[in-house]
Amino acid sequence: MDEEILRQIEQIIGYNFSDKNLLVKAFTHSSAVDNRLLSNERLEFLGDSILAVVICQALFENFTNYLEGDLTKIKSKLVSRETCAQISGQLGLQKFLKVGKGMVSNRALSGSLAAGVLETIIAAIHIDGGFEAARDFILRIYGSLIEQADAEHDHGNFKSLLQQYSQEHFNATPSYILLDEKGPDHNKCFELEVTIEDRHFPSAWGSNKKEAEQKAASNALVELGVLQKTAENPAE
Repeated sequence: MDEEILRQIEQIIGYNFSDKNLLVKAFTHSSAVDNRLLSNERLEFLGDSILAVVICQALFENFTNYLEGDLTKIKSKLVSRETCAQISGQLGLQKFLKVGKGMVSNRALSGSLAAGVLETIIAAIHIDGGFEAARDFILRIYGSLIEQADAEHDHGNFKSLLQQYSQEHFNATPSYILLDEKGPDHNKCFELEVTIEDRHFPSAWGSNKKEAEQKAASNALVELGVLQKTAENPAE
């Protein structure tokens, strides 16, 4: 791997290595060497653990109202092979990976190999510059995904939160009623409303019934004051 390619990688990841050999090793797949100890496999093992620690700490510090189960669900999604591959693909890291001839395939390079190379880079940065350097890199590339995962998690909780509130305060289960649907079969949108006993709440549209139900549940929670109360009084 020549110096120009190493400089390109460093520019992409925003970190300059003191030990360039570490960077070379991070991009050497086991299929490209005779001795697997010369590949990035061990770095991938270490990087996986460092990524988990950093993400766990970030979630623990940022989402103080979440219980263990909520944090675990978000963490699992963020450190998944799918998410790692997505980030690696966005950075374009997999194109620098040195692999054996039998491993060259678009599917592999955009999937498990792409995910693995992100973890090897994390480990290499950790060894070269310490935990804080690796942590800074992870939080920089994961920042928007952490916010997005939190929003998606909240969005997914509206129905269960409304059901819990309805059963506790009204001894009733919410019902979701389809009011309207528009568009061709391949691109429909749906309007639903929530009712609790005889009370009707503002309807909502969604690109599918599940999304419309979640939005309608959110409308009901807002009208009931639950979302505001939860934000002001998380322990309630």
